[in-house]
Amino acid sequence: MSTQENKPQMLNRSAQGGSPAEVRMVHIGLGAFHRAHQAWYTAHSGDGWGIAAFTGRSATAATELAAQDGLYTLIERGADGDSFEVVDSIVQAHDGADLNTLSTLLANPNTAIVTLTITEAGYKMASGANEPTLDLSDPVVGEDLTVLREHYESGIFARSSDDFDSLILATAGARVLVGLASRRAGDGWPLAIVSCDNLPGNGAIAKASILGFAKEIDPSLTSWIESNVSFVDTSIDRITPRTTEADRAAVADGTGFHDASPVVTEPFSSWVLQGDFPAGRPAWEKAGALFVEDLEPFERRKLWLLNGAHTLMAYAGQLRGHQTVAQALADPQINRWVMQFWDAAANHLNEPVLDVPAYREALRERFSNPRIAHYLAQIGMDGSLKLAARAIPVYRAEQSAGRDGAAALLPIAAWCDQLTAQARAKVAVQDAQSAALNSVLEDTSDSREQTIALLNVLDSQLAAEAQAVDGVHQLRNGFTN
Repeated sequence: MSTQENKPQMLNRSAQGGSPAEVRMVHIGLGAFHRAHQAWYTAHSGDGWGIAAFTGRSATAATELAAQDGLYTLIERGADGDSFEVVDSIVQAHDGADLNTLSTLLANPNTAIVTLTITEAGYKMASGANEPTLDLSDPVVGEDLTVLREHYESGIFARSSDDFDSLILATAGARVLVGLASRRAGDGWPLAIVSCDNLPGNGAIAKASILGFAKEIDPSLTSWIESNVSFVDTSIDRITPRTTEADRAAVADGTGFHDASPVVTEPFSSWVLQGDFPAGRPAWEKAGALFVEDLEPFERRKLWLLNGAHTLMAYAGQLRGHQTVAQALADPQINRWVMQFWDAAANHLNEPVLDVPAYREALRERFSNPRIAHYLAQIGMDGSLKLAARAIPVYRAEQSAGRDGAAALLPIAAWCDQLTAQARAKVAVQDAQSAALNSVLEDTSDSREQTIALLNVLDSQLAAEAQAVDGVHQLRNGFTN
């Protein structure tokens, strides 16, 4: 066979056969996790729901997927080998800054659902608030509000037309608001907004972000959203490491197609949802999604056991010279720390439906998969936000039960040490609170005062508690070889 005959074909719908489904969903935050999770569930629902996906900060994913008619290869990477599947539920891929297209799609009555994967930092929530609140002091939020006010006064939000070329908005909340204003300017059809980020109460956070902008712009628009838009809470789970050139080569070898944007994921997946879908939804339960009346116990189990362990390993593992989750868990000392943290969390996961022993065993198997290179440095980003949901609640629960909660402080102490190690090595901190953290890390002394200052960035109440400070500080410097 000639070299030309061996050359992989370009992935596109003509090569795959079939026609794209009608757009019924809009997604914001086009990335690997969305494609391994919500888009995969939608493709497996069998209902023919098409997704129009918009990128977050970079347009690269949209450019790559648009060239492939939205198709991509999902590489399911088990311990014994790979399987390949072409996922076809994304039928449009757009730059997130394309507000004309976003507003047109949200104004269309066929659009029934908006899903979001924009990370914790993307919602721009105020820290320390008793309930989710948009951070109006954030300079990016302030810039978006200025742009929204200027265009609102011009009457642009009263129309659903191609008038948004001059709108440059950075936040997902502001962008969605523009689309909702266009929908209201039409016949005001209801729809659901579904947050798919690793956050407790993510539906409430998405609502606070969007309504936070609306309340500053127009009370009547706020009232319309409150009456016509549902905000669905979810708990999501599927490990999705970064794609490498080797993965692209594996797709070409395994399928005969060149895919510029494949996604690697584990065999396991989970999606638990709570909320209403006033305009309908795909039959995600056909792919294993679970719809419940009370999401909170499932959310706690996932955030504390899976994400909490991930966060602990992210910092302790790097301090001990490891790069991936599988390497970290194979370290006997880190394994002991993870078990201690899990024991503390399991004390407060007592609902029988959660089956915590089986869940822990499944996590051990997933974490140990040597073929999933889930990098600790990636997991460790935005630690100040992640620890607030994954470690501090376990500590509070242990305190309330009359225990010292020391095991729940392990991820926090490891975070402090990893930040100090990065500062000494002059490695940039990737965190939503990087400015505040960098100010603290100008002093790399590992002193108790530094511990207090780092905790103050994380949680000012925690930093004011001598027992918590002592607990974290005593654990520090115990994570190296």
